Amino acid sequence: MLTITRGDGYELSDDPRRIDVDRVHRWLSTESYWAKDRDRSLVARSIMGSTVFAVYRPTDRVQVAFARVVTDGATFAWLCDVFVDGAERGRGLGTWLVSTARDELAARGVRRILLATVDAHGVYGRLGFEALPNPEYWMQLDQRDQE
Repeated sequence: MLTITRGDGYELSDDPRRIDVDRVHRWLSTESYWAKDRDRSLVARSIMGSTVFAVYRPTDRVQVAFARVVTDGATFAWLCDVFVDGAERGRGLGTWLVSTARDELAARGVRRILLATVDAHGVYGRLGFEALPNPEYWMQLDQRDQE
């Protein structure tokens, strides 16, 4: 398990046992634009099937940020559900979280990471992410309306 402590005391961990599923569910289902109304059981299952990263506040070790990665651990990863608690934004926690996830995946040999964002292109761009060179090659099967 990875555990890193920043100079200001914030701690980042990839230990899935430390994830506060209720907190992550609340963030995603009520505060995110991409997972509005997502069911708690679905959030819990998605966490169990992913590699997760979280940041914890130094004063009380409450979870203040979250990201998950869906990956084969060898060639490909999808970074998703990146969220920083509103009260903790502006401290560089999201950048630290994503750069650590990126670096950990690279250390494991994963060389391609995809993500989707509506409004944070600049943030991810500073970390090396860029638009797909040939988006017309990509396809999707989206059956969310059949839930």
